[in-house]
This record gives sequence, C-alpha cells and structure tokens, in this order.
Amino acid sequence: MVKVSAGSAQNSKRSNAKSGRPAPGRDSESSPAKAEFTMPISPQDGRDVIRAKVRTLPNRPGVYRMIDRQGKVLYVGKAKNLKKRVASYLNMTRHTNRIARMVLSTVDLEVITTHTEVEALLLEANLIKQLKPLCNVLLRDDKSFPYIYLTDDEWARLTKHRGARKGSGEFYGPFASAGAVNRTLNTLQRAFMLRSCTDAVFRSRSRPCLLFQIKRCTAPCVEDHISRPDYLALVEEARDFLAGRNQKIQRRLSGLMQNASADLEYEKAAVYRDRIKALTQIQAHQEVNFRGLDDADVIAAHREGGQTCIQIFFFRSGQNWGNRAYYPRHDKQQEMAEVITAFVGQFYENKPPARLILLSHKPEDQSLLEQALSVKADRKVQLVRPQRGEKRSVINHALTNAREALERRLSESATQLKLLEELTETFGLDGPPQRIEVYDNSHISGTNAVGAMIVAGPEGLTKNAYRKFNIKSKTLTPGDDYAMMREVLTRRFSRLLKEDQDRENNMWPDLVLIDGGRGQLSAACEVFADLGVDDVAVAAIAKGAERNAGRERFFLPAKEPVSLEPRSSLLYFLQRLRDEAHRFAIGTHRARRAKSAHKSALDDIPGVGARRKRALLHHFGAASSVARAGLADLEAVDGISKVVAKTIYDHFHDDS
Repeated sequence: MVKVSAGSAQNSKRSNAKSGRPAPGRDSESSPAKAEFTMPISPQDGRDVIRAKVRTLPNRPGVYRMIDRQGKVLYVGKAKNLKKRVASYLNMTRHTNRIARMVLSTVDLEVITTHTEVEALLLEANLIKQLKPLCNVLLRDDKSFPYIYLTDDEWARLTKHRGARKGSGEFYGPFASAGAVNRTLNTLQRAFMLRSCTDAVFRSRSRPCLLFQIKRCTAPCVEDHISRPDYLALVEEARDFLAGRNQKIQRRLSGLMQNASADLEYEKAAVYRDRIKALTQIQAHQEVNFRGLDDADVIAAHREGGQTCIQIFFFRSGQNWGNRAYYPRHDKQQEMAEVITAFVGQFYENKPPARLILLSHKPEDQSLLEQALSVKADRKVQLVRPQRGEKRSVINHALTNAREALERRLSESATQLKLLEELTETFGLDGPPQRIEVYDNSHISGTNAVGAMIVAGPEGLTKNAYRKFNIKSKTLTPGDDYAMMREVLTRRFSRLLKEDQDRENNMWPDLVLIDGGRGQLSAACEVFADLGVDDVAVAAIAKGAERNAGRERFFLPAKEPVSLEPRSSLLYFLQRLRDEAHRFAIGTHRARRAKSAHKSALDDIPGVGARRKRALLHHFGAASSVARAGLADLEAVDGISKVVAKTIYDHFHDDS
C-alpha cells in the first residue's frame, strides 16, 4: 500500500506512523483543504470494483457512496442516472488527479435509489453532513442560528429562540449571532414593552418585576396595569416592525406624542418619545442596508492560497440581520461553481432558505438546486447571480467581506505557523506540532473533581475536539493532583491505543502540555511508560515565583527547566493555551458542582425512582428524615413495599 494525499499537506519530520497528518481545523465550521486516503498498489483495483458494480446498477436517480479499504466513505454523489454516472468514472483520461486517486482507492460502492433527481440532491446533502467524506466539499456547520420568537398566547411573549421551530407563533430571523438578536430584543423591549418572562413566572407574579420599573414591560402579569386591547395593539406594532413596516409605526407614535403633548400629558408624551428613540436606534444598528432586499440571503465566495471563504448575509423584512463567514474543506482543484453548489446544498439542509438567494458565482445544476430548495421550503426559492444594479452592489459588498476575512485568516495562520516553529526549536521537537493537547484538573478539596483537555493546532483552537473527564477512582486521596492527572492521561491514551493504534485517524497529539510542575510531568511520563507510548512529546508549564504571569517555567523530561523572555510571543501563546485549559476545566467543575447541589440523597438508592422518591418526600418532608426513619416507618409509605423499604433502610444503615 502507498499513501497518496489529496491536498498539499506539509511534510512532517515525525515518524512514519504519524507522517502526512492534516492539520485540525480552528472550529467546527472550518477545516483545511486537506484529505488523505489509501490507494491500492494495482491501479486496476478501483476500476474493477466499479466495473463490477455498474452491471447491476439501475437507470434511475439516486445517491452513490465510494468506500476505501478502511471502510471510510471517500465520496458521496448524486446522479440522474446511476448506471451512466458511475460508469463515467471508468474513463480515467477525463478525470482530475483528485478524482483519479479517489477511483483507484475505491474498494466498495453503495447506492440508494430515489424517485427523482431532486430527492437525490437533498439526500446527498444530508449524507455529506452526516458521513463527512474525504473527497467532498465539506461544510462543518454544527451551529444553529437564533431567531426572535413572538408567541400567540393570550398575552404574547417576545423572546430569543434556538433549535427546531415547533412552537405556535411567529419566528423572525435568522440572525447571524446571539449578540445581534440580543441587541435587537433589548431595543424591542424598550419600543413595544412586551413580556419576555416564561409562562411559569408570568402566572406566579403578584406584582410587577424590575422590567416594569425600567419601562421595558407593561406588566400584563398584574391586573389593571394594561388592558388586553392595548396589549394586543402593542403586539401588532411589534409584528409590523419585524415585518419591515417600521415607517408606519413611527408616524403613528409621532402623532400620539404630539397629541399627548398638546393635551399637556407630558409623561405619556415622554413614553412615546422613548419608544421612537428605541426604534430609531434599532434601525441605526442594521449596519448596511440595500433597497429592494426584503427577504434574501447573499452568498459570496473568495478563494486565495488554496482556501475559500464564503460570506453569507441575512436580509429579512428589508433589514440586514448580520453575516457569518464559513471556510469549507475542499480540494484545490475543485472549481468555484462546485464549491458554491455543495455549500448551498449543505447549508440549507437544516435551515429554511430565503425566497431569494443572491450568489457571487453561478452554481452547477442551478435549476435542479432551485427545485430542491423550493421543495424543502414548500414555496418558490430563486437563485440569482446579479450582473449589475443594486443587487450586484450587495454581492460586491459581500465579496469584500469574504476577501478581508480570508486575508485575516491566512495572516493568523502564518503567525501561528511561526509560533509552532519557534516552539519546535525551544522544546527540541521533531517538527512543528500539528496537534497540541493541553490538560488541567479542577476541584475543591477533592470534591467534584474533573479533568479537562483542550486541543490546538496550526489553525488555532479546535473546540469540537475538547474533552472532559469526571474523576472516577475511589482509591485516590481527595485533592491528589498527581493521581488525577494519571487517571485522565491513562483513560485518554488507553482509548487512543484501542481506537487508533496505527495513527491513521489524526487523533494522536504531537505535544502534550500539562498545567503543573515537575510532579505533574513525572506523572505523565509514568503513564506513557506504562502504556508504551514513546512517540509523543510532553512538557509541563508551571507558574513562576509568586505565581506571576511572565515568570512561567517549562519542564521537559531529562532536561533543565526552560524560561522564556517575559514579552516573548511564544510565551504569550503558551499562556493562552494554559489559560484556555484552565477556563474549560473550571467551567466543567462548576457545572458538575451546580448539578450535585441539586442532587438528593435518595437518587443513589437502587429501585427508588421519581415516583417513589416523591412519595417518600411527601411522607417524611425531607431526605434527611428518610435517612433517620425506621423500617416500620418506611413500610408505611404508600407505594413502598417491604422489599423496597428494606433496601432503603440498608442504604442508610450499611455498617460495612
């Protein structure tokens, strides 16, 4: 077997077991355009497999999957005619190098037939996001978009919403970020003063809350503060504003303010004035707006340095609700039309498309893509690549943002690579680390102890690779940091040896960085020696004298501690990694501590579920009373049999 890389991965100085590993992405939305798969020595193997499969394929629409020797999916594609499309792979002279390598690496091919080509396109996008094939354009997008949600309750509620849009009411969005929707909601509260509290809080209120005092709610939870017709009028005004009819609202409020002022009702006039100011403020925060864009998404792509940045802007109700940048993984040889087509299909796989989608590049099979999006949205969706006029100005604006975002990303990557090269020289590594794992522990006097691992690489932090470890050992002394570190590293690397012993899945680190001193380093080295791991570099970072930042010392096996210049860029880089691991560990510990604070002593009793626990608490009043109860008292509780009563009694009176 020989290794063939589909990207331009850097040559590594590491051992053969870890060579050619692609760098991890910075976040879940992006990954470098690199992929690696295995090609058989005989160039006929892949074509023989495809040739044998073609004989039995139907002349129908569907989706096909190419699979390599390790069982990984290389490629997912759709076809109007499966037999003809798969057969086209046998003509090697028509393919790019990427496609040729993919064909030669194929050892199996699976197909799913569909009724129409539109169904095949929708299924293809779904499978690509699910299977993450090596040779497809891949959008790693696991973030949902926030919406503004206006319920249709008797007293409507205005709030932020994420996830499936299942509730009854109206959803306005998407917004590009939580910050954008929070700013909009704060201003809407000042402008329309609708309630934002949950139904449980709303029903239990007996007097107005603080939001009423600061004039952000009309207090519909309390009688006589606002009538239902007046509240419904505010709801309708909020609907008009969110639907883009804001000029109508401002004219009406301006008239009401003038009338109140003429009638010498200055307090009422001041309320109308504040509402007009709030509406003006929210319009000012819409950044750049363009006429004629009522309900549209703008998608623009810029390519440079083998990477692509795709910017998407959301326009709803004539307002700009923000933008977001994506960096899809793809091969350098792929055309922009193919990248845009794959992006649109995968992006809208779990999101409702706008009625109009403006594109910087013409996609492949535009009419088919429009049909698929129209079927998904249950209304007509139009794809347009404007050439002139106002809509072209919107595309140019999005292209500028995409170019600037990609330039910043490439600049950050170059800086990161320089830091990794300096780290290699300082720590005496075999080569620039492609994956750094940083470990830290957190606890309070040994309680709720957790371990945390963060991951970084040439593209920065890889947050979807973070891991947390609940300390499970019952034998270690509470607060023993060394023992906790041994447990965390043992569990982590034992699993790696089991799941990726051959170092083929890019899960192994090149450098392990421990938050601690020589003792933590010794604990890590003991774990590696016990497991037989001898090709992973390890170091520990300890705070210096008086625990001041800038005086850190770095401990390496069989070497004297290393100190860096206080203003060294490498020191700042390592400090950020250490602080991120500490932040993640502290957050995990606090979450576990908060959860345990609400835990009952009855939760650990076998055979006592929610119903029996409720019966015990209703009978005795508290878990401590249950612990002190006698066997006869326990048997007297409704739903508690003699066997269960004996189990509960033994749980609290176990002499062993």
